[in-house]
Amino acid sequence: MRALLRRIFKRPAAKASPPVLQPECEWEISCTASSIELRDRDGSKKRMQKNALRGIAIETNDSGPWGSDVWWLLFGEDDRLEIVWPQGASGEQAVIDWIMALPGFDKDHFTDAMRSTGNAVFPVWRA
Repeated sequence: MRALLRRIFKRPAAKASPPVLQPECEWEISCTASSIELRDRDGSKKRMQKNALRGIAIETNDSGPWGSDVWWLLFGEDDRLEIVWPQGASGEQAVIDWIMALPGFDKDHFTDAMRSTGNAVFPVWRA
C-alpha cells in the first residue's frame, strides 16, 4: 500500500528549463551630471548632453515576452533620434528616475506604455 501511495503522489521530476535569454541586460545606460551614455550590446557607444534633450518617447511592440517589447527613445536637437535602449538595460533605473523627475513628464502616458502589448509610441516628455 505504501508503495502504491508513493507512486500516486510521486513528485514529477523537475524538467530542465531552457536557458533564458536576456539580451536587454547586455545594453548599459547611465547618466552623469551632464550627459546620458549608452553602450549597446554590440559595444557601440553613444553620448548625449542632457541639455540637448528635446523629447522622450516609449515605443512598444508585440514581440513580448520573447522579444524586446519596450524601448526608450531620446530625441536631441532637430528632433533627431539620439539614444535608444530596451527596457531591462543594465543601469537603466538611475536614468529612468532622472527622466521621470523632469518637469512635465507625462506619467499617464508612461503608465499606458507599460501596460501596452501592441505596436505603439507614447510621447512622455517634451522640452
